[in-house]
Amino acid sequence: MRRLALILLILAAGVPPAVAERLVVSLSNHRVQITSNFTGEDLVLFGTIEPDKGKTTRPAGYDLVVTVTGPRQTLRTRRKERVLGIWVNTASRDFVNVPTYLAVLSNRPVTEIADAETRRRLQIGLDSFLLPQRIGPDVADTVLTDPFRTAFVRLEQDRSVYRESPTAVTFLTPAVFRAAIPLPADAPTGTYEIDVKLFADGAMIERTASALEVIKAGFEQYVAEAAANHGFLYGLATTLMALLTGWLASVVFRRD
Repeated sequence: MRRLALILLILAAGVPPAVAERLVVSLSNHRVQITSNFTGEDLVLFGTIEPDKGKTTRPAGYDLVVTVTGPRQTLRTRRKERVLGIWVNTASRDFVNVPTYLAVLSNRPVTEIADAETRRRLQIGLDSFLLPQRIGPDVADTVLTDPFRTAFVRLEQDRSVYRESPTAVTFLTPAVFRAAIPLPADAPTGTYEIDVKLFADGAMIERTASALEVIKAGFEQYVAEAAANHGFLYGLATTLMALLTGWLASVVFRRD
């Protein structure tokens, strides 16, 4: 009854209902196979923005943010300091259940798409993404200027597994877009979640999700399965191969 009364009130006031958009996305490849000659791969996410029937796209246009998160792990960052002329590890910090791969892709800088509160609430951008740390008995996110957080993000960016690109999303038409998702050569295996957020006038108006899988294939997959499921035999075979290689090397390079 309350919902019906609200609809009647809107119609009586002559206020048209809000225009709702729908996101439809498709990924160029949902399964990436890592083999011995894998050097990385660039995936493409295509999508369209479909307004309500009889409506058109917004004159002011849209903004799009695509967040790709890889499988989560607990990672450790260490601090090195010079002690008596030698660089040693003096402190460390565990980042608990954080993505091993994180890409924030958009059509322009995220700071221009939404305000700081919205970015923090929706975890948009590397600066706003939650990276909880274990500090003593507690696990919590820290301030952006925390030295361990800064170092962790920088190291992951150097490995190309963390990135933020304001030009990775391109609007081909006002309602059709594409997003380039780069996977490095050492991309972690597992399931990658893709979160697509649509913005208009600084507010998120629609959201959809997709996923992809990165797996090992061929001989690499066989070796990985053998190491995981037959540890003793794998270790024995590795030892025998090392001994055989050493013996062959001694024969080939033997001085008579």
